[in-house]
Amino acid sequence: MLCFRLRLLDSRTGFLSPAFTTLREGNLKMLPRWSRAVTHFSRLGSQHNLNIRNEFYVISRQSYGRAAAAVAPDTAITVEKPLPSESMVNLDKLFWSKPCSLALAPDSPLRIEEPQYAGFKRAILRLMLFYSKQSTSIRGANVVYKRIISQVDKPAIYEVFNLEKTFKTTFSLLVLHMWLCLRRLKEDGKEGVEFGQYIYETYNHDVELRVSKAGVNLLLTKWMKDLEKIFYGNIVAYDAAVLPEARQNELQNVIWRNVFSDDGSSQPNGDASRAVQAMARYIRREVSCLSLTDKEAVFSGNFMFTSLKGEKPKSEASI
Repeated sequence: MLCFRLRLLDSRTGFLSPAFTTLREGNLKMLPRWSRAVTHFSRLGSQHNLNIRNEFYVISRQSYGRAAAAVAPDTAITVEKPLPSESMVNLDKLFWSKPCSLALAPDSPLRIEEPQYAGFKRAILRLMLFYSKQSTSIRGANVVYKRIISQVDKPAIYEVFNLEKTFKTTFSLLVLHMWLCLRRLKEDGKEGVEFGQYIYETYNHDVELRVSKAGVNLLLTKWMKDLEKIFYGNIVAYDAAVLPEARQNELQNVIWRNVFSDDGSSQPNGDASRAVQAMARYIRREVSCLSLTDKEAVFSGNFMFTSLKGEKPKSEASI
């Protein structure tokens, strides 16, 4: 698979990098990959084939074992790390509030607007394809991915769900939030799928940098391929788990396997069950919130995932 080392936009001007044309012409084979995963979603929904889910899970666990071993060679990944005995929050009271749009208010300081130019400068930018659909999509995809990173890299998500911050948990949460966005984009049909490909490119580049930063320099392409298998296995499992015909605890079991479990056990146990149940409520709520978020906000990246630090207990939330 392609390991992205090219900057898509010039950091100073925001123009498309000259190398981007080569990237698009020579490596378009990678772009439809998550689109093919969407096809898997549809087939999975229509066939409701649990064997497919199990096959993806087996691939995910085996591949993760190898990839994580490369990223953290001194860490034993086959032994489950005990969760802290006490959570910092009352998990049973979280994520019961009514879903709402995640779009940022027009006057929010967190909004990122398209740069507006006039006159000669705008004419030059048009000639440079700064306002082309492709260039605009790339900028929007970069903003969307920044929103994902903002949620995944902050300490709050680890504190709320009682998780230890390791490469495994960070990568698992990154894939989870990628799935949330890509699932929402499917609601906008072909345009959403095409936009999702740009987000996937950005994600792929970021994961390669994270793996390199974690100390993997040899056989990097091989480990990236293993992580790619995990990515597709996870998103297929999540999509199947939220289908109306899915088993009652299917989402919780998928969360447990993908995020919490290190020993390959199929179901949550002990104190971890409360954290898994809370994350299942969080996911279902974010799915609903993103569906309520308008297309403009999603494509421009002007939305924010639910703030975990400000989540109100059930007794205080409006339900």
